[in-house]
This record gives sequence, C-alpha cells and structure tokens, in this order.
Amino acid sequence: MDDRTLKGDARGMSVRDRRYCIRYPFAADVEMLDLESGTKAAGVTSDISMGGAFICTSRPFALNARMRITLKRKDQRVEALAVVRIVKPRIGMGVEFMDVEAPCNNVLFRWVEQLRKSR
Repeated sequence: MDDRTLKGDARGMSVRDRRYCIRYPFAADVEMLDLESGTKAAGVTSDISMGGAFICTSRPFALNARMRITLKRKDQRVEALAVVRIVKPRIGMGVEFMDVEAPCNNVLFRWVEQLRKSR
C-alpha cells in the first residue's frame, strides 16, 4: 500500500474520482454571487449533476469560495448555495451544490433525469 492509501488522503485523487454523481453535458445560463466579497459574475454550465456543475466563465471565483448561484434554462431556474471545488483559470470552475431548496431541487432532478434518459 502507498502512503496515500494508508493515510486516507484524498490529495492524490482526481476530481472525477471524488464525484459521487454522474455529470451530463448541459447548458444553462448562470448568475453567481461570491458571498464573501460580493463579487458578481456570469457564465454557462458545460455539465451538471445532482451534486454540482462545471461553469464556464472567464472570471472564476477562488477555490473554496462560497457562492449563491442561479441557473436558468428556458423558463426554469435553480437557485443554490455552492462551493468552488476546482478552478481552471480563464476557463471556469467546478462547483459542488451545498444547499438546493425543495422547489429548485425538483427542477434540478427533472433536468438530470431527462439527461439520463436521453443517453
């Protein structure tokens, strides 16, 4: 066994290894608010799951930043509290959903379920 296994350390794992939900290609407009600095930004999702999304934006927030996000697609919207888990400068950031309220969670579930069925 290597040290990583012995210590239960996650540093050697890729983001894909740590995900607990399958992500599906999905485009939705995103409005973001950094809860600490008050900085606002916009972007578009490239993929989504029940646990998070990748947001394409030229101005990603800092790693571990807590934010409020609003995803919009057609006449539907999902609002959530999220945390930045990975940053790719000038490309975007991977976020984990921390809290999605019940009505929005139903919309998110429908989006993901439609994507799962269309595979």
